[in-house]
Amino acid sequence: MQDYIMQRVMEITNYIMETGFTVRQTAQVFGVSKSTVHKDVTERLSQINVNLSQEVRNILERNKSERHIRGGEATRRKYLFDEKDDQDELLVAEK
Repeated sequence: MQDYIMQRVMEITNYIMETGFTVRQTAQVFGVSKSTVHKDVTERLSQINVNLSQEVRNILERNKSERHIRGGEATRRKYLFDEKDDQDELLVAEK
């Protein structure tokens, strides 16, 4: 494995362990694809450090089990925002 890939794997691993961020959030921060982050922490990390690999896998599993909650929250915020826009439009139309 090339040095820059190994360095990226360790940086991504440390970041996920510190923040608990999802693969998608981590990919955005590091400017790489979700596939790259996933491959780094599932395949490449296990070649470097098995213990860290298991810890990160546990975080990813927790994120996976909570994703329905995050999706529901995002939808709720979307519709609350839409309702606020509708109310603002009514106020403007009444004036």
